[in-house]
This record gives sequence, C-alpha cells and structure tokens, in this order.
Amino acid sequence: MLNLLNSIFPIRFLAFTACVLATLIGLSAWASGGALVWALVPGSLVGIGLLDLMQTKRSILRNYPVIGHLRFMLEFIRPEIRQYFIESDNEATPFSRAQRSLVYQRAKGDSDKRPFGTQRDVHSYGHEWMTHSIAPTQIASHDFRITIGPNTAQPYSASVFNISAMSFGALSANAILSLNAGAKRGGFAHDTGEGSISVHHRKHDGDLIWEVGSGYFGCRNDDGTFNAEKFTANARHPQVKMIEVKLSQGAKPGHGGVLPGPKVTAEIAQARGVPVGVDCISPAAHSAFNTPVELLQFVARLRELSGGKPTGFKLCIGHPWEWFAIAKAMVLTGITPDFIVVDGTEGGTGAAPVEFIDHVGSPLQEGLVLVHNTWRGIGLRDRIKIGCAGKVINAFDIARLMALGADWCNSARGFMFALGCLQAQTCHSGHCPTGVATQDPMRQQSLVVGDKSERVYHFHQQTLHALKELVQAVGVQHPGEINAHHIVRRTGDHTVSSLEDALLRELPTGSLLKDDLSALPALYQHHWPHSQAARFTRVGGAF
Repeated sequence: MLNLLNSIFPIRFLAFTACVLATLIGLSAWASGGALVWALVPGSLVGIGLLDLMQTKRSILRNYPVIGHLRFMLEFIRPEIRQYFIESDNEATPFSRAQRSLVYQRAKGDSDKRPFGTQRDVHSYGHEWMTHSIAPTQIASHDFRITIGPNTAQPYSASVFNISAMSFGALSANAILSLNAGAKRGGFAHDTGEGSISVHHRKHDGDLIWEVGSGYFGCRNDDGTFNAEKFTANARHPQVKMIEVKLSQGAKPGHGGVLPGPKVTAEIAQARGVPVGVDCISPAAHSAFNTPVELLQFVARLRELSGGKPTGFKLCIGHPWEWFAIAKAMVLTGITPDFIVVDGTEGGTGAAPVEFIDHVGSPLQEGLVLVHNTWRGIGLRDRIKIGCAGKVINAFDIARLMALGADWCNSARGFMFALGCLQAQTCHSGHCPTGVATQDPMRQQSLVVGDKSERVYHFHQQTLHALKELVQAVGVQHPGEINAHHIVRRTGDHTVSSLEDALLRELPTGSLLKDDLSALPALYQHHWPHSQAARFTRVGGAF
C-alpha cells in the first residue's frame, strides 16, 4: 500500500504538503476573523521548505523538505543522546560515565561509595588490581608531597596531584580563576599551559608552573623569538614555582598551532605578548635551540634567569633515538633538568587533527617506562623527578603511574570535570555549554567562580584521601613506595603477572653506559648506539 501511495505522490513530501495545507487553513480562518498566527507558523515552515527545494548543497533537504532538518537536529545532539541514554557506565569514549560521575561526586562533596560490588569484569584481559597487606599502615595526612629541585636555590614542595597544562584562551577566564583559587586553597600547583600567565592566573595567588612553549608567549620578541628580559620579569614573580619548557604535547605532538586573529582578545594578547586580532602562531619547533645540548643549555639558562627555580621540560615521546640523544647530552654536559613531564598521546584538552589524536605519539605508560628506564640506565634517576599526564582521574590511576616510575601526576580533563565539564566535546567551537572552554562572555557567566573553585578543591582533596587509603592498604607510607610488583594484570584466561614482569622491567643502574648492551631490551640495542648528543637525527646503522 505504501509503495502504491508513494508512486502516486512521494511520501517524502508529506511534511511539506501538510505545512502548505495548514497555511491555507490558517489563512482561511484569519479571513473569517481568526488569529493570523495560525497561518504564520505553518507559513514559515513552507518558506523553509521552499528554500530547501532551491538550495544545492544538501541532498537530504532537497529530497525531504522541512522534515529533513530533523535529521540534522538529531545528529547535532547525538553525542548527548549517546552519553546520557545509550552508553554503559564503563564505556570510555574518551571518559566513561563512571569516571565522570566519580569526579562530579568528589567535587560536590557527595558520597563516592558504590554498593553491590564491582561492575567490572575481573576476568577480562587487561584487568588490573593492587595487592594489599595483612598489616596495613596508618598515615596521619593525605597531603603527599615531593621536593622538586632540591639542589636549586628555590626548591618546590609539590603535591603528587596537580592541574595539568591548560591555557587561558583554550579555557575561559572564569575557569582559570576557579582552578587557581582551588589550587591556592588546596596547596597544589596549576600549570599555565603555553598561553602564559594571565591576570586571571594571578588574582588568587595559587602556585603556578609556567609553561614556555615554542611561541614563547609572555617572553617573546615581536618576531616570535625568546626574550630573556621579559622571561625574567615573569619567572621571578613569587607565584611562579617552576618553569616547564614544552617540547610537545600529547594531543598533537610534532604539530604547531594557530589561534585565529578574531579569537585573540585584548586579555589573551596581553598574556601572550602578541597583537590584538592577529593570528597567534605556535611553531612546531623551538627557535631557541636546535640540538640536545642546546636544549639543556636553554634549560640551565632559564633556571638561572628565574632565580634558581626548578626547571625542566615536557614532551610526548616520539622517536626513541631523539630521547636517547637528550639523555646522552645530559651525560656529556653534566646539565640535567630538575624534572620532566611525560605527556601521553591519550591526553589533550585542545582540538587537534584526528590523525594526530589517534595515531601520533606514545601512550603515557610506554613513554613513562622509557623515560624512567633511560634515566636508570645512565645513572641519573635519583637526580631528576618525573611528572606525567594522560587520563588521570582517580587514586588508582595515580598509584599505578607512580608504580611505573612517576613521582607525581597531573590531570587536565579531571579538573575540567570538577568545573562542570560534561564532555560535550565542543571545546574548539566556542560553544561550550558549561562555560569552561569558551571566550563567550555570556556562556562564561554560567561558571560561578566561588562555587567551582570549591569543587576543584574538593576533587583534589577527596582524590588524595582515596590515595591515602590505597597506600595504607598496600602497607607503605607514601605513594612513591608503591612499585610495579604491587599491581597485577590479567594477561590471559588463566594467567596473571605483576606490572613488574608484564610492563616495567627496570634497567640496571648505569647499564646504558656500558659497551655491551646485549642483555638489554631490543629497543635500547637498536637505537641507543645511533643517537648522539650533538643532534636529534638518528646516525648510522639500519633500523
């Protein structure tokens, strides 16, 4: 019957036809003394339908005038429909409902307890758990700290859980204000991101890690090169606790960036030291150095210019021989950073090309293990602290990464959730529904600084309280004492192994400085001999 009707009159035009008929009926009623509105509403839909039939860009609308818009409306809200009604609690795309709910509960100060047992399949491949002690410890405080740069003039006592790099410009002014106020109250650090230090970072006087990227924002000349005087003026401010040179970031390693001129407001221009309304460019590479040795010399220079504050760099691991070249430069020059932050490719609060998000750079655990083992191999692990970032949400994430070699962890999206982010994934559009990632002044008003800073503080505190309980259960005094043998992974239907055996096989101290590398994993045998401190490129030998 439907086929017969469709052959007489195409069913796809029924909605448009109904609007025409409704308009005619409305006009007839108006002519008899009724309200004109009964003709205007369907009449406007008729106008839309005529435009649909005449436009040439969308076939759907030409074939289905009026009703075809329903398809685009449903597509527009598809992420929200999936997120709220379809996906399971543990379906991580990129963060699961369970992960987000945990942050929301802790940020609000609600109970984070769950009844009726785990929702995870404990027999699935890759499931991990911590081994516990029959004699758990008792720890007085959950304020776990480490000292970064103990031999510098101004060492920093850092929390093991801090706010990762997110720039003003990517985040709204109210988001920056809330993060920094929460950091101030909780005594933890707030990484500025490469957008430099804005007035919003300074208002609440929370501890800052100043990230210096390839655009040298906040310390640049007009041509985009590094300016030592401007750097010194910012770096010596008491609020700045550490200096971090960004070599690459997890979201788009090896890729530069452009903030289009229309988005460069007066506030952003002031923070970055660029003209208002002009494209703001972050080059893919630094201009202040070209070799591993020059990188370390630049780090040492920044440490001196800052007045002796801990100075290091951040990177997502790419070519292993480039990382090995930096390690060899440390051995050759005796210059070492006070810390490095390993960024995993699973990280990323900013927008990036899909190919970079999905396929460029090393995931956090592989990058972290490589950095930790390299420093063991050259005998410098005790001198340099390692931070890390990449989907860190809960206390187990922190414990696991510290077991693999990290000294502290940073989180970006976790603290965005604490601000109210609902993973709408519109960060790059300026249409963030919660006012977190937008420069729209009207949208920002939804983010109330006083309330959100409390949530940032509570999320940090409750996460560290949970970490304290894990540390006590393991039977140690500090999360830095948790090792890879404390965490077990299911590797098959009937097999399990500790992360010490499955993932982190530590190199013997000083083993990379020996002539014979045959006992080391293939990665080190293949690439260590073909790296050198004088250049980043691989030298000699076949892959």
